[in-house]
Amino acid sequence: MNKHWLHADKDPMGRAIHDYYTTGRAERLRVFSSQFDEDELPVGELFRTFQQMPLLEQTALRLAKGRILDVGAGSGCHSLALRDMQKEALAIDISPWSVEVMQKRGVNAHLANVFDERFTGQFDTILMLMNGSGIIGKLKNMPAFLTRAKQLLAPGGCVLMDSSDLRYLYEDEDGSFLIDLAADYYGEVDFQMQYGKVKGEPFDWLYIDSDTLSAYAAQYGFRVEKLQEGEHYDYLARLSVK
Repeated sequence: MNKHWLHADKDPMGRAIHDYYTTGRAERLRVFSSQFDEDELPVGELFRTFQQMPLLEQTALRLAKGRILDVGAGSGCHSLALRDMQKEALAIDISPWSVEVMQKRGVNAHLANVFDERFTGQFDTILMLMNGSGIIGKLKNMPAFLTRAKQLLAPGGCVLMDSSDLRYLYEDEDGSFLIDLAADYYGEVDFQMQYGKVKGEPFDWLYIDSDTLSAYAAQYGFRVEKLQEGEHYDYLARLSVK
């Protein structure tokens, strides 16, 4: 699990965000995975307004309170929506290009990695949106993530995180699920992005089902509430210290 930040020459999403902000347009942001066909991430969606956000994200922003940490903030769309709601947020990202764009947009943004113990603070709400569980990478990193969350949360604070249950990819015609329990957890995915000639390093991304999230969280003194379900196996969870 990388605890540092991206080099500017290996930061395709950051470059795409910077180009879109600067010129109003961007090239294709291509997404590769050994588990899926090549895909494309529409860069304009990274600049979405509150009204353009999925209901899960809107709910999380409404529930966020106190001092808010926006993790993996990208273009800063969530922090800007929070500012419009008169809420205070600190945005962090490991992309220098993204942080530069956020600062130009008036966001209180810092180049930082939530897993790096040099990053400190006490927050009432930790926001992890746009499949926020992804940055955990693999199930084996859950203990490190939950430990960090406890360090960063103020008394009575919570993590608001969305994710998806990928079991639908393994659903048979009769409704049963053909999942190899001996293999790696089915929500562990590898990705790599490319923007023009800028190609990033491969990275791990975790989609976690709510039962597995609850099981891990309970071991570290958290309780998990599934607050809302989306239209396609996605959900919003609140993790609170017991």
